Amino acid sequence: MQLSLGIQSIGAWSPEFQTLPQWLDWPHSPITDIDPEAKPKLSQVPAMQRRRFSRLSKMMLEVAFQCQAPAQCRSVFASRHGELHRTLGLLKDIIKDEPISPIGFSQSVHNTASGLYTILTENQAPSTSIAACEQSLLQALIEAYCQLKQQPDPLLLAFGDEPVPEIYANFVNESELPIALAMVLVPDGQGDLGRLTLDTEPQSEQTLSYGAIIHAIATGQRLTGQFQGSQWCINS
Repeated sequence: MQLSLGIQSIGAWSPEFQTLPQWLDWPHSPITDIDPEAKPKLSQVPAMQRRRFSRLSKMMLEVAFQCQAPAQCRSVFASRHGELHRTLGLLKDIIKDEPISPIGFSQSVHNTASGLYTILTENQAPSTSIAACEQSLLQALIEAYCQLKQQPDPLLLAFGDEPVPEIYANFVNESELPIALAMVLVPDGQGDLGRLTLDTEPQSEQTLSYGAIIHAIATGQRLTGQFQGSQWCINS
């Protein structure tokens, strides 16, 4: 199976590269004095409101805002782990027989970032949340492709994950986290930033990374390789 999507715009965030211009220098930019606990400032949201958001939600909202998606744009949000840190905190409170925070409970669901985005932007268009283990980004792209086949209007895709709590660290190996990226996707041939083609039958032996994919899209460079079990090809 092969499918192609057009890329209209992109946003990306990590503690090392927090804006799209910074991703242009990946991987040549020296990394010094990086705070692994860094969070997006999310200046678009009032301080009293954003202080309640988890780091993951801030990451996904930041990249979604960077994309400058059209008003009332459909969206697909994806994360492998979701609000795992917040959920674990709630479980610890239950064990201690302490009261559960209503805000913490309401924002512990997997579609937290999706809900916050639609509220903040007053977006009433449909929004889908995806969780598909190590292939969460890939499956979100497949979902986006299917939706664009049904309706060609632009669609926002946002993906984000951060390292799991230490108690789960032995069960995963994800050295690139935390990272978040978003794209406004359109039908193939209509994207200002080129085309992303996915093939379920990998051909190249080169293994890609989130950073390499973001850098290629941001710089308009051609890139081909395996990622999340499929062949990825980015063309300007």
